Amino acid sequence: MLVLAALSAACGPSGPATPESRGRGVYAAYDCKRCHRVGYDGGDTGPDLTFVGFRKSAEFLDAWLRDPAAWQPNTLMPNFRLGDGPRADLAAYLATLKGEAYRAGPGAPWDSFGFKGNALKRGAAVYARAGCVTCHGAGGKGGYRNNNAIGGLVPAVEKAAQGFSREELVKRISDGVAHPVKADPAGAEPMLRMPAWKEVLSPDEIEAVADYVLSLAPPSKEDW
Repeated sequence: MLVLAALSAACGPSGPATPESRGRGVYAAYDCKRCHRVGYDGGDTGPDLTFVGFRKSAEFLDAWLRDPAAWQPNTLMPNFRLGDGPRADLAAYLATLKGEAYRAGPGAPWDSFGFKGNALKRGAAVYARAGCVTCHGAGGKGGYRNNNAIGGLVPAVEKAAQGFSREELVKRISDGVAHPVKADPAGAEPMLRMPAWKEVLSPDEIEAVADYVLSLAPPSKEDW
């Protein structure tokens, strides 16, 4: 019944709508905003989806929705066992979400007064809301699976300070990594990759993320 309601809502007098608009209907019918937010609309139990279409491809989103636990065994995301059509439509809708909802209205949450003068707090908010956390994990500890990636996982970033200067890390975040190194050179491309965040984030936002990531480094003997 939920799927039928979603499809009905997505059809106008001129006939069936696009996959993206049908997917918006699926999103509404399954009350996804109860756990997720797009812009300022929705909950915070699950990841913020405002930038999900920028950081994840429709192909990955479809695979994730097919079996979330196959990608993240400890996920709280239930398997709704969507049919192929509704699942593809939902993935198509999610793939359209590339941050616009935070550029309208009151702007991005990390630009509010509560973040002024606190660069690390602002960087942590961008890390969470833009979705870095959905690949690199809370506190940069990693643990998220990625097909045919080295070690089978997205890299942790909690020790980035040991391998990157601030300038190098800002550049890496800005430019992204279009083609992650494959564990099996003859195998498939890893479905998760580092996008070029300069396409959707400003230089100062990227610098704030870099400063936050660099702050995650565990203390060395010299710090004690």
